[in-house]
Amino acid sequence: MEQNLLNIGFGSTVVAERVIAIVSPNSAPMKRLKDEAKEKNFLIDATHGRRTRSIIIMDSNHVVLSAIQAETMSQRLATAKEPKEEPHERR
Repeated sequence: MEQNLLNIGFGSTVVAERVIAIVSPNSAPMKRLKDEAKEKNFLIDATHGRRTRSIIIMDSNHVVLSAIQAETMSQRLATAKEPKEEPHERR
């Protein structure tokens, strides 16, 4: 079974099928979500010291921070989830 990987920046990837949501980090509920994930050791910081520009929520309850804009991440996710065409067999 082939997994589609989503590039979340700086060489980090997540499995695209396991992403539940990609959100902007600016709202109060997202800040609470980030704080709760940190308390429970479910926070993964993939920003490499840069400003958090998107929060990726995974089906495993992990919260991943990325320095890539949420809109860009959403576009990448849509591309990663597109079905890949199988190569035609030659006879």
